[in-house]
Amino acid sequence: MQMSTISRSGFQIVTVAETRIDAAVAIAFKDQMRQLTDGGAPDVVLDLTDVSFIDSSGLGAIVAAMKQLGKDRRLHLAALMPNVDKVFRLTRMDTVFAIHDSVEQAVGANAG
Repeated sequence: MQMSTISRSGFQIVTVAETRIDAAVAIAFKDQMRQLTDGGAPDVVLDLTDVSFIDSSGLGAIVAAMKQLGKDRRLHLAALMPNVDKVFRLTRMDTVFAIHDSVEQAVGANAG
């Protein structure tokens, strides 16, 4: 699972450099998210620019990552491709997560 993180404007931005978050990588995704975000900024932006497919295991892994952050931290989702966005809307997870068109929008909308 290829992921990286940077800090910008008080946000931790985690970029997923994979095309899929599915059953094959869900556990690795959760473990890596835990490692990358442990003790990080209160707001984490998950950059899904490269992710073109997500299944129920992937969705569960993202929900688990949100829960790992705890109640005082927030997970934002950014740059969802249409197929991925559709999964979040069909499962009504768009009511659970703040979904932004881009990382810049996520950081800009929540800065200050």
